[in-house]
Amino acid sequence: MISLNGLRVGFAFTGSFCMLSKTLEALKMTAAYGADITPIMSEITASTDTRFGTSDYFKNEMLKISEKSTVISSIREAEPIGPKKLLDVLVIAPCTGNTLTKLALGITDSCVTMAAKAHLRNGRPVIIGVSSNDGLSNTAKNIGLLMNYKNVYIVPYKQDDFDKKPTSIVSDMELIPQSIISALDGKQLQPLILT
Repeated sequence: MISLNGLRVGFAFTGSFCMLSKTLEALKMTAAYGADITPIMSEITASTDTRFGTSDYFKNEMLKISEKSTVISSIREAEPIGPKKLLDVLVIAPCTGNTLTKLALGITDSCVTMAAKAHLRNGRPVIIGVSSNDGLSNTAKNIGLLMNYKNVYIVPYKQDDFDKKPTSIVSDMELIPQSIISALDGKQLQPLILT
């Protein structure tokens, strides 16, 4: 049985809108295992309604699951994560190729990239649940870069539609709790590539 009792987990959504509902389920699992969740949404995710749901719906679901009163959705709100050591673990899922690339290149221009930068300065793990249509093309090199960074871990992934989208990959969001446990032991959850 997995236990995350008392673990302070930042859980950040980025704009892979088609994956938000599946990732909400992973957030529920993480909370059910006892984690104290701090909800974070990229500025785009916090303000964009799509055919997959409204921003208010996802924001309210995150608040309900985390039992918190606010969602971090600005750089100003995310910056104290580092100096105040607010988190033990930061999960970024779904993590778009755009956000993943910014993390790989050290670009801090959103609340999610600021949360990661602030958190990593404390030498604590960041777990990335990838969701990218170009994960096996343009974004592949950046996944490779991140895998070599200290304290960065990738949730195992697979091709989600190799016929219609041959370069698209998606992490198995159900593996987020196990990925957290492995990361706390300093290990990448294996196998990394799922079939």
